[in-house]
Amino acid sequence: MPSVRQSRASAVVGALSCLALLGTACSGGGTSGSSATKGVKINVALAIPAPPKASLDAFTKATGITVNWTNIDWDSLQTKIAAGATAKTYFADATDVDWSRVGQLGKLNWFYPMETYVDTKSLTADMPQLASFTIGGHVVGIPFDASFLVTTVNTKMFTKAGVTKMPTTIDQYTQDLKQIKAKGGVQYPLNIPFAAAEGLSTYWYQTTAAFGGTILDGQGKPQFATPGSPGYKAAQWMVDALKQGLVPPGNINVSDSQGQQTLMAQGQVASTFGDYSGNIGSLYDVPAASKVVHQVDYLATPGVTGPGPNMSNPDGIGIPRTAKYPAAAAKFIQWFTSAANQADFAGLNGPDKALKSYNFPSRLTAVDQLATKGKLVKGSALSAMLKSSARPVFPAGAPSWYPQFSNSVYTNLHSAATGSLSVDAAIKAIAATANRLASGG
Repeated sequence: MPSVRQSRASAVVGALSCLALLGTACSGGGTSGSSATKGVKINVALAIPAPPKASLDAFTKATGITVNWTNIDWDSLQTKIAAGATAKTYFADATDVDWSRVGQLGKLNWFYPMETYVDTKSLTADMPQLASFTIGGHVVGIPFDASFLVTTVNTKMFTKAGVTKMPTTIDQYTQDLKQIKAKGGVQYPLNIPFAAAEGLSTYWYQTTAAFGGTILDGQGKPQFATPGSPGYKAAQWMVDALKQGLVPPGNINVSDSQGQQTLMAQGQVASTFGDYSGNIGSLYDVPAASKVVHQVDYLATPGVTGPGPNMSNPDGIGIPRTAKYPAAAAKFIQWFTSAANQADFAGLNGPDKALKSYNFPSRLTAVDQLATKGKLVKGSALSAMLKSSARPVFPAGAPSWYPQFSNSVYTNLHSAATGSLSVDAAIKAIAATANRLASGG
């Protein structure tokens, strides 16, 4: 769901002040919600448009639950969620649970554990990204879309430069980019969003994974602090790519969405290493928004010795502790995340049932249906990646202090790109932040 995720420039702050108030006003104890479902109206607040009216009407007819849908931009939505939970006041019955907020929300106890309302164990096999919403043995939200970072390439530019075999390793990928710069007719072949924003953090996470590493261990300690570590190598590779002229100089101030829309989609670059799944169908193959229609393909993310993993960054939906009708909200969430509806939202049965801005399903069965019927652009490639290589950025769950950590990541990597810090100094600063936060500082 790029239209939602890409707006997260520097808004990863949310409810940080509440972490210092655990056990007091921010305990998230909430109120006791009603178990009623028939004849009730629930408020659903997400950062996407509502499903088609006919779909919601069908839900109401089947359940007796009326849905009042509010589309709020992602940044404002996080603020409202935090404000309602902090004051223990009602905001919505069902709302956003972003993968990066799971640790924070779990620690603050702001959301009901979904396993008390939904058979989450039965969802595990069909929802690979459910692990990203699980912390401390509890499921904070149910993923309603499947989003993960991918590598995209303009095959026309690669071919023009004489690249006859697509790269499977980072070394070969880098050499191919240099060849494209020399022979492919594009001066700066690689898109890296170096603006000090969340997109730079997630790009680094994906690159670190490609280099064979992780960001934090189960205790939140940094795994990237030494020069030989994958995270350190990833940061060096990204900054070197800028210095070597593989990345446009102007990318110092370019965000992820800007790079995708104004560079990749306009044929100004040949590849984005950490792109968003679904972008080919929703952006690059859309004539009104792109000059590279049918030229871009997904590439198995190049790793050290072969294809690497793809880091997940999906959106989920959960039930705040302050919800008035949690039982009704649970019924809605089950309906909203069902395989049949996800397939409809992604366009399987025509535009009348499609959900605007929907990325693609979190359920494998729905993805397979779309791919089989040719309704998902590059569906077989996306389905294969979702099944085999999509993994959480933090296997133990995003830490409760993730927003502060990400701020340190993108601030320091941006400084390394501008030259005001060395890569070594930037990595040391990020590691120091992680160590301090993991220690409760």
